[in-house]
Amino acid sequence: MRFVGNGPRPDVPLASTVVAEGFARWSPALKAEFDSNAHHGCVGQSLLKETDELRIWETRLHPGERIPVHRHVLAYHWTALTDGRARQHNSDGSTREISYVRGQTRYFDLATGRYHLHDLKNIGDDVLSFLTIEAKSGPNEPLRLG
Repeated sequence: MRFVGNGPRPDVPLASTVVAEGFARWSPALKAEFDSNAHHGCVGQSLLKETDELRIWETRLHPGERIPVHRHVLAYHWTALTDGRARQHNSDGSTREISYVRGQTRYFDLATGRYHLHDLKNIGDDVLSFLTIEAKSGPNEPLRLG
């Protein structure tokens, strides 16, 4: 694949650091949100398009803004539209701080019955923006939205 443009290549390694494990420093409210949103399928802030084959989501997080806990069950990929930093809490009790580079893209395939449950908060100084595309054809049924 050839990358065209002034930005970095989309295969730039993801810079991620585990900053806590074992649910350390998680508030009771955050733990409760993981329970109440365990099957929340809105993986972005705005659903831009949905077809029989895919869902396209946009997320634009202002500094300090957070997308609630949500569950990925479909094969998906995201592309960072801006540089930025975020904090992510994961259902395994870990907390990560992640640095994103504009144009960076990551792909995820989820096997039958597998999922990724997490939140995401912008801890940077600028807007953090992503496109996320979910493929509906796969081993897991899409979650209902709403």
